[in-house]
Amino acid sequence: HVQLVESGGGSVQVGGSLTLSCGTSEYASGDYCMGWFRRAPGKQREAVASIYRGRTTYYIDSVKGRFTISQDNAKTTLYLQMDNLKPEDTAMYYCSLDPVYCEWQGSSSRAWGRGTQVTVS
Repeated sequence: HVQLVESGGGSVQVGGSLTLSCGTSEYASGDYCMGWFRRAPGKQREAVASIYRGRTTYYIDSVKGRFTISQDNAKTTLYLQMDNLKPEDTAMYYCSLDPVYCEWQGSSSRAWGRGTQVTVS
């Protein structure tokens, strides 16, 4: 069973920065697409950024130029560097992986972390 554990969330002022981290179990260090999703209050969860085999595959338009997704060489830790944060970035951020899909949330094989809260004010 894949385990994903997020950390690094918190409260930050507008224009500030945060770095989210997601640790994965050894089992998950195979060939997966990994990504960050978020759910803002009153909104549906959306894909924020994804990475596959060390290459970024997706950024939602609203974070392009401000967020950077990356992995460590062992592919056991996923990061999301968030700069120039805006109030609309306030959300619960989830780490996720899937062996086939990068952004599609409906896959039965997708694994999720419990999330880390980011609040920008």
